Amino acid sequence: MTDTSDHTGRTGGARPHPRTGASAAESLRFAFGTLTVFPVRVDRWDRAAARGGMLCAPLAGAAVGAAAAALGGALLFLGAGPLLAAVATAALPALLTRGLHLDGLADTADGLGSAKPADEALRIMKRSDIGPFGVITLLFVLLAQVAALAELYGGGWARGAVAAVVAGVAARCALTLGCRAGVPAARPEGLGATVAGAVPRGAAAGAAGAAAIAAGAAGWPFGAAVAGLQALAVLVALGAAESLLRRCRRRFGGVTGDVLGALAETAGTAALVVLALT
Repeated sequence: MTDTSDHTGRTGGARPHPRTGASAAESLRFAFGTLTVFPVRVDRWDRAAARGGMLCAPLAGAAVGAAAAALGGALLFLGAGPLLAAVATAALPALLTRGLHLDGLADTADGLGSAKPADEALRIMKRSDIGPFGVITLLFVLLAQVAALAELYGGGWARGAVAAVVAGVAARCALTLGCRAGVPAARPEGLGATVAGAVPRGAAAGAAGAAAIAAGAAGWPFGAAVAGLQALAVLVALGAAESLLRRCRRRFGGVTGDVLGALAETAGTAALVVLALT
């Protein structure tokens, strides 16, 4: 998720809607239409739709994670090793999100690493090129994702598959928390300004709790210890994203689409690392 202006092109010119509340279908379309490349038409583009869409973001993450797990499993079935399956599982989410979260991570790293005043750092983040901080951050984050997934696939397809889905949910739940009320936008335009502060605090906390419970439930067939580990991985991932969010708020004055993308990648990577370590 990053600050781009092409969403009207993708959604067929979605316009603000006069109603105050967004339906479940409108919320899901907003989530999948803005966070994935799935062919979903976003026909409503206002704060109510943004609120519902960001609450539904973990569902979009689950879909992306499931697709990545299916690809990794297919490669293992065809005789590939855990490393190749891990590379494919890490690469597919980038494809299904048009690389926007990775781009946001790189831009945020460049902004944070620039040591410039907030206004100038935000201008650096809007530039189309990637600086040295962004390149280094992308390199090590992707290496960490692949290494963790390879370790997990080494223990069997099911471990890697479930981890991919858990990481996808944790990554998009970080977006939900990043869009909670009280977190301002760093600039008045862009997708970040549309969704910043849109989610009530209680609803954001509820989404985080639901994500942790769902991750634990997904691990229950493997035993209580795995269930607890997966719930813990989500909580640790969201804690890591929250730490980055606080840093960005102090540095930039709020969030942008780039910052939200960085939160997603940070949370997803942290979840994978926790699952691989144990």
